[in-house]
Amino acid sequence: MSKSLLCDGHNLAFRAFYGIRELSRSDGFPTNMIHGWLRSFWRLEDDWKPDEIWIFFDKGGSRRREEILPSYKANRGLPPEGFSEQLEWVKRLSKALGHGCLEREGLEADDLIASAVRRRTETGLDSIVVSADKDLCQLIGPATKQLLPPPTANPRLGWRLLDEDGVVEKFGVPPSGILDYLSVIGDQADNIPGLSGVGPKTARKWIEDHCDLEALIANAGRLTPKRFCSVVYEKREELLRNRELIRLESDLDLDMEACPAFNLSALKEILLELEMIKSWEEAQRRYT
Repeated sequence: MSKSLLCDGHNLAFRAFYGIRELSRSDGFPTNMIHGWLRSFWRLEDDWKPDEIWIFFDKGGSRRREEILPSYKANRGLPPEGFSEQLEWVKRLSKALGHGCLEREGLEADDLIASAVRRRTETGLDSIVVSADKDLCQLIGPATKQLLPPPTANPRLGWRLLDEDGVVEKFGVPPSGILDYLSVIGDQADNIPGLSGVGPKTARKWIEDHCDLEALIANAGRLTPKRFCSVVYEKREELLRNRELIRLESDLDLDMEACPAFNLSALKEILLELEMIKSWEEAQRRYT
């Protein structure tokens, strides 16, 4: 069975940036993220031996979500110094390695990944989504798993593969319940407010008892603890709004006919221009 790695570009780039620090070219241009990125993708190639690797990047935020909630992701500051400069090199490097790179103005990587998963599933291909983003757990199914990178705070945990049973173990709900579960508790990382005072344990119980958000709202008067009965009813529009914010778009038309060909000459040019001499030496051992 053919296997695709579908990677969340910005998520992995930030982890590479913070995973290695204080590396730069002789003129001071930072290279820490590029080093971390290359090491991560060599590890993915070695461990998972995919038939193809596609990397998806955010571009310009999500217009749809910002129209629904203007404060969406407003809690995020500017990228750290040195990040944006390296990101373009990361994209060049990825293409030289023979990995597909996709981005589209006004769309987030999550939506591109959701559409790629749908496309791959329809054609009978297995997919592994590579990201720490819990929103992407919605996509996990018989032919799709999620590979979680090592946490920056505890890298010894290593890479962890999440399947349908793993989602239930981690969140207490199956992949089909992730959307409604997150709609209730919100997502602090994206500045999506959940119901005040409602934590994961209560949200899990509600989703287990009522299956989906519409049924939960319809039975607001029967909820426990009782103090939330009126809260859920009064906040029903916000809950439905949250679900629309967290919902992933899976109907985008993507050009994924083939990844670019591996280009050793381009790889050499990039690594030597960045003064990544040891990486070039390792590349020659790997590819020649």
